[in-house]
Amino acid sequence: MFLDRKVAEILIDTKKTLSLAESCTGGLVTNLLTNISGSSAFLKCSIIAYSNEAKIKILKVPVKIIKKHGAVSEETATIMAQNVRNLFKTDFGLAITGIAGPTGGTKTKPVGLTFIALSMDYGTLCLKCKFKGSRLEIKKQAAKQALVLLKEFL
Repeated sequence: MFLDRKVAEILIDTKKTLSLAESCTGGLVTNLLTNISGSSAFLKCSIIAYSNEAKIKILKVPVKIIKKHGAVSEETATIMAQNVRNLFKTDFGLAITGIAGPTGGTKTKPVGLTFIALSMDYGTLCLKCKFKGSRLEIKKQAAKQALVLLKEFL
């Protein structure tokens, strides 16, 4: 069974809900999940917060966090996950922020650097990942890793 279908099946069976805040993946996780019939039973909202402005205005990431740590950081991803979960009152909040490339990378934050955060009742955790490949390959790897993380906690 495909990972996205397995995640959907578990969410439906356990009656758990999910909200998403995607940046570098541009809604790819949402696309994967909404391709599955019945996904409205668990997927309450998805926000593509691609710009810093969206992260600040919609997801309430403090400007000082973005200025200090950057949009691509553990701190930003963690707040995105917590706030999307709280905003839509879901069991899980999943957030992804990263640099898909081929431009935008720096020495300290290279192309492929991605943070994936999962917020739930008993806390929030964040993975730091370094993916390689083309822009599309990085987006696909990030989406898959986000689903793997979610599945581990279902």
